[in-house]
Amino acid sequence: MAGALFDRVVAVLFGRGEADPPEEDAALVAELTDQIVETVEPKVRAHRRYRQKLEPCVRATMAHLRQIGCTPVATLPLARAHWADEPCLRAFFARGEDIPEFLGRSKELRAFFQDPANAGVPEAFGLLAMRREDKTVFAPRYVNGMLMEDVTQTTVNFSGHRLIGLAPDEAQTRREVGRRIVLRLAQVALGRILEIDRKGIAQEQQKSYLATRLRFLKLARDGAQGIVDDPTTIASQIAEVQQQLDQAVKDTIEVKSTLVTLDGYIAQIEAVFGQPAEHVSLSRTPLRLDRMNVKVPEGSDDAHQVLELAELRVGDRLDAVIAFARCARADVPAPKDLLAQAERYL
Repeated sequence: MAGALFDRVVAVLFGRGEADPPEEDAALVAELTDQIVETVEPKVRAHRRYRQKLEPCVRATMAHLRQIGCTPVATLPLARAHWADEPCLRAFFARGEDIPEFLGRSKELRAFFQDPANAGVPEAFGLLAMRREDKTVFAPRYVNGMLMEDVTQTTVNFSGHRLIGLAPDEAQTRREVGRRIVLRLAQVALGRILEIDRKGIAQEQQKSYLATRLRFLKLARDGAQGIVDDPTTIASQIAEVQQQLDQAVKDTIEVKSTLVTLDGYIAQIEAVFGQPAEHVSLSRTPLRLDRMNVKVPEGSDDAHQVLELAELRVGDRLDAVIAFARCARADVPAPKDLLAQAERYL
């Protein structure tokens, strides 16, 4: 799912909260429907009413994109100079020195600035994504003015930092986020189709095996083995395999009927795009941290900062904490500087 058409659809949807005029909205529904069908299963185009059937679920996805686009996500200047006075940077990076080291390691960022098309671009915008890990520890802490030993505390660490969707401006990065969300939904729908297809293949194999097994037992009954073995035992085995084969035939028909029709494909797309929040969601979570990244309980007088984290969930997992980042070309260390930093640790 790529190209100018899809980029235009996402550009209109992502980041806009207001409703479009009816005629423009209908055009967006049709365009996004065609892009989804082309990505998940192009055969659906052969259904003469596929757009009408998919319209409700596509509208649900459009509303979800608009909601995500309106969710506030911080934009951070990724630079060592801002580490001391930017609470989110202090939380995401343990030291100010970690920021230029991260920028220097980013292959995506280097490729962006080295691209001739970006020769005159002074800064890049991207989506900063990282994993969050909460860990319970026992450590000294002041409680009501007294130093207590072995107090249960929760530390918050961020790791696996990545820069995604680099572009000369934030609007293009936001469009890339929207594009990836729709692609995720398409992936889930296609995964369901593949799973049903896999079950169909397995059912066919099982049916073939049982049919062969049944022929084998009938040969045993009618051949020389039926002379020396108890016919009742062989007949019982034949009846059991026949029953299994009948069930396998029924299961195969049921699996095929759920997918190997255009309505079957449409049903899988509807199931995913009709409930987009079940597969991709973005939420804001308040987090009270002191300068050591230790959680501060609500109501505590301990010094702390309240951070509003944007958390991206894929399925039932918290996949990433995200923020938009602004990276100046001048803040990316030269390769020789990175080598000098590495040598200090050897």
